Amino acid sequence: MQCDQTTRGSELLLGMDRSSDTPMHVQLEGALRDAIRSGRFADGTKLPASRVLAAELSCSRWVVVEAYQQLTAEGYLQARAGGGTVVFSPSPPAEDIPRTPVPAPPAVLVDFEPGIPDLAAFPRSAWLRALQHTVRSLPPHDLNYGADAGVPVLRRVLSEHLARTRGVRTDADGVLVCAGVTHGLTLLCEVLRERGHRQVAVEDPGWPRLSKAVRRAGLTPVQVPVDEEGLVVDALWRTSARAVLVSPAHQFPAGVVLSPSRRTALLDWARECDAVVFEDDYDAEYRYDRRPVGTLQGLAPDQVAYLGTVSKTLGPGVGIGWLVAPGELRPALVGLRDCGDPVPATLDQMALAHLIESGSLDRHLRRTRSSYVERLNTLRTALAQHLPGARIQGADAGLHLTLLLPDDADEAALVREARRLGVLAAGLGDYHSGTSPRPGLVIGYGQARRRQITEGIAALAEAYRTTRRVGN
Repeated sequence: MQCDQTTRGSELLLGMDRSSDTPMHVQLEGALRDAIRSGRFADGTKLPASRVLAAELSCSRWVVVEAYQQLTAEGYLQARAGGGTVVFSPSPPAEDIPRTPVPAPPAVLVDFEPGIPDLAAFPRSAWLRALQHTVRSLPPHDLNYGADAGVPVLRRVLSEHLARTRGVRTDADGVLVCAGVTHGLTLLCEVLRERGHRQVAVEDPGWPRLSKAVRRAGLTPVQVPVDEEGLVVDALWRTSARAVLVSPAHQFPAGVVLSPSRRTALLDWARECDAVVFEDDYDAEYRYDRRPVGTLQGLAPDQVAYLGTVSKTLGPGVGIGWLVAPGELRPALVGLRDCGDPVPATLDQMALAHLIESGSLDRHLRRTRSSYVERLNTLRTALAQHLPGARIQGADAGLHLTLLLPDDADEAALVREARRLGVLAAGLGDYHSGTSPRPGLVIGYGQARRRQITEGIAALAEAYRTTRRVGN
């Protein structure tokens, strides 16, 4: 309720304890705040002028001014031109606000979020040994600001590791350490924008965050479709883009591998158009039915910028990736780092170098490959049992499986119902720029245990039966 009268100091119950260690202006703030919160001072109540209240409380005017200013900043008071200081309390007193209980979200029993590895499998002991080795052996000068392109030892180790495992053609000088694929993509886009590029072609469907990174760098992402052979290069020719982001080893989310004919066609396009291919080597470490195909960069190092990360092998929290770019782009990329762009911590970079050189990373990959194969087999068995009408798309690779649902499936409703049942799963439509051509799910199995996978697929089948469109 509004109050016309000016409240007297004696009405404020503001007994000032001059023997207290608490400053007087803080005591006054607290007393006024309590009076407003309790509802004793209604919205619009006019407070005494600072001189008047100071006289009534026998204190300095500064005490009152300081308290009024603090409470005005907190939103409890409002200074009105010509109207003095009034209580500003648009909401009801705290004790009068009805306490409607907010239902807790359903507990997550099975997490099928794609793109996340088994975080519990992180090689803690090996990483700790690598850090200890780094701290013991690190020269003092290496604790200074790191090199813009990354710690030299990691760049050397990565160049050797990538040549051995992925056929990448580079030396240490060609490796730029970054914070991950998204970060590396952003750097590339910024360099191309400065060179006059306006667009970057991206896969559709694909990771939305990569398209966002292209936009943040000032370029326009142009969607190019993906089919069972990977990126449709014929559609790429119909764009004006002179750069393309592609994941040839294991496309996300479709799960397909870029076919040999498409690989050839893509590199022909790059040469003829003087374009750059951004190769996201997504999931290349995890191919279960055969050795992964080599990189595009190994075939055309002058046309391909290669991007990689440890986010799928170790975990996103490590925050280290790498970029191997054509020679003509390297000075500009390093120049961006010289402008204050973040570089992963020196100790972490050197620990990763030791992890690779000691063979610990290879051993970790062998263990996790075996574990993921078992989970994938469990997933396939559960799908055959509980969702026989669905079709699996893509290669035996990576940490996710794409499931094409029957035409009568209501994808959005199924995902919501699954969440109610405690199962997190992503709809295929989340990764399409427009409407998905058919309903589907993207099921990540990196985090789920085998028993959880079986239970989760049974719950997804129940959600499908509950939400399917009748009459289709």
